Amino acid sequence: MILIKTPKEIAIMAKGGKILAGIMKKLENKVKPGITTKELDRLAESLILKSGGKCSFKGYKSTDGETIRAFPACLCTSINEEIVHAVPSARILKDGDIISLDLGIFFRGFHTDMAITVPVGKVDFETLRLIRITKKSLKLAIKKVRPGNTFGDIGNTIQRYVEDQGFNVVRELCGHGIGRELHEDPQILNYGKRHTGERIKEGMVFCLEPMVTVGDWHIKKSKDTYGYQTTDNSLSAHFEQTIAVTKDGAKILTMVK
Repeated sequence: MILIKTPKEIAIMAKGGKILAGIMKKLENKVKPGITTKELDRLAESLILKSGGKCSFKGYKSTDGETIRAFPACLCTSINEEIVHAVPSARILKDGDIISLDLGIFFRGFHTDMAITVPVGKVDFETLRLIRITKKSLKLAIKKVRPGNTFGDIGNTIQRYVEDQGFNVVRELCGHGIGRELHEDPQILNYGKRHTGERIKEGMVFCLEPMVTVGDWHIKKSKDTYGYQTTDNSLSAHFEQTIAVTKDGAKILTMVK
């Protein structure tokens, strides 16, 4: 069931989203060759706690087969062929890498969630184009967020744009509703057909998050067993925003100024 948020609840989520966006900007500015992903994670957790919030991801329980596991970090740090949910470690970022920073905050009873992909030092033109196309696909998808449209309209917009640019969208991972729970209904695919799926309604709040690959869109578990990566080890980029639906369209709750 898709939960409809009240204006008061959306206002609280907007405050949390603003804090989250500010923290993400500080993390982005720290990305450089020589830093470890664990250092970025420690900074993210420190900034969230100072803000009066809590880490949405740390301790989040998921099922891996028959085993229930808690995510061990605050920040997801997915490098190069890693798509999402990679665990921070002593791994050192090097010139030419790209890294997806995915972070959530729990603030006054509600979650918000966002992700960006950042180049490390100097990267080649095609890699920069991957980042730019992924970011633009999210921007185009957000324009489709208005009452009366469908979630198929969103997925179709992302897929058509990405594939027209020669890249692929990951199909086994998706966006999601968000609120008092980190993951709520609906699941929002990054591909699909126009005019299909549930209709978008005022008061819905959800995360749109295109994940785009240079090569094959199929995925497998990454070495840390928490994250996912491309099966062919091709590069992947990821952007995410938390969006509220108003009568006039989309309101981005995690906008980076």
